[in-house]
Amino acid sequence: MEKKWDFETLLIHGGLEPGPAGATTVPIVQSSAFAYDSADALEDVFRGRRPGQVYTRIGNPTTESLEKRLTLLEDGIAGIVTASGMAAISTAVLTILRSGDEILSSSSVFGGTFSLFRDTLSSYGIGVRFVDPTDLKAVREGVGERTRLLFVETIGNPKMDVPDIAALAEIAREAKIPLMLDATVTTPWMARGKDLGADLVVHSTSKFINGSGSAIGGAIIDLGRFDWGGEKYPHFAPFVKKFGRFAFTARARKLVHKDLGACAAPMNSFLLAEGIETLALRMERHCSSALRLASFLREHPKVRWVNYPGLPDSPFQDIASRQFGGRYGALLTFGLPDKEAAFRFINALRLARNLANIGDAKTLVIHPASTICCDYTPEEKALMGVTEELVRVSVGIEAPGDIVGDFAQALEQV
Repeated sequence: MEKKWDFETLLIHGGLEPGPAGATTVPIVQSSAFAYDSADALEDVFRGRRPGQVYTRIGNPTTESLEKRLTLLEDGIAGIVTASGMAAISTAVLTILRSGDEILSSSSVFGGTFSLFRDTLSSYGIGVRFVDPTDLKAVREGVGERTRLLFVETIGNPKMDVPDIAALAEIAREAKIPLMLDATVTTPWMARGKDLGADLVVHSTSKFINGSGSAIGGAIIDLGRFDWGGEKYPHFAPFVKKFGRFAFTARARKLVHKDLGACAAPMNSFLLAEGIETLALRMERHCSSALRLASFLREHPKVRWVNYPGLPDSPFQDIASRQFGGRYGALLTFGLPDKEAAFRFINALRLARNLANIGDAKTLVIHPASTICCDYTPEEKALMGVTEELVRVSVGIEAPGDIVGDFAQALEQV
């Protein structure tokens, strides 16, 4: 029945089972561990002979419900919910790669991902090669003998570039490596990773899936497309033998997720599940208001440039329209004369909030060069599309006219 429902209906009813006394919301199971009547029963759960929860670091009923719902929304085969979006990326990467392996990554990734790939993983012998994801020749040439993963964002944050994901998926298939898609900015409402050709999807559920800035979380969804039995992944062999097409999720959950302990808190899983129900309504408003604001900024005499895939002069409008069904997301960036002008603008805002997040119901702004990217070199900032005059905006769901009006009055101070 769920397969026949429209996406908006799946958001509300998909994978949701009745709670105690007919409750229509997911119960918050605020328990660190779970008791069994006999030693035999607990052994069966530990050995995988029967389903069950044993310890919230490994699994929890509230979190499991969220995993099922997100997996259904992405049309995947299994999912793991984590403590944050960065925990999701870290868990997925460490499940796939070993010391000596290499990631081929988009250069226009979120600053936290850039730091993880460049700094943290290199300490453990995992290399990274950054390439322009819109340059298919560079991507193809970037695949080396040690490459074991192709990583890309659906829309680069904050560069706002839109790669041809189907073409990248074809390159990954030719190289016999998985394509992992960070779909935080687009969510499954704009496009399902599976339909775009990805093998794995990660989300920072703290953002649009939550929608209100009230909880941190992440998710990894296995789309069931990749053969983990290939010769490049011998460490998957015992999991392929025992779990078949669920080998990735089994290795991730039984080793990396369990051992690193980046588990989601039950309360956060509950809040994220609540956010799912209004995702379609919010994303529709986010996208329409972002286009309206981008169009306003594009015509403003004090604004030097605007990056938004929905604008007619964007080099990414055609590919974004094809991939995302004519919807372009809530993020945009624009340039003012210099850093000082950007600061004056931000300081003059009355409605929009100045903070390091996206995907909130509220409109949010930040100056990335001086905040989330402040530790990077000018060359690294250039790779990510970060310049001193750039302001990033996550457009909220307030009245569109109020958002535009707030930006208009703040621009008077520039």
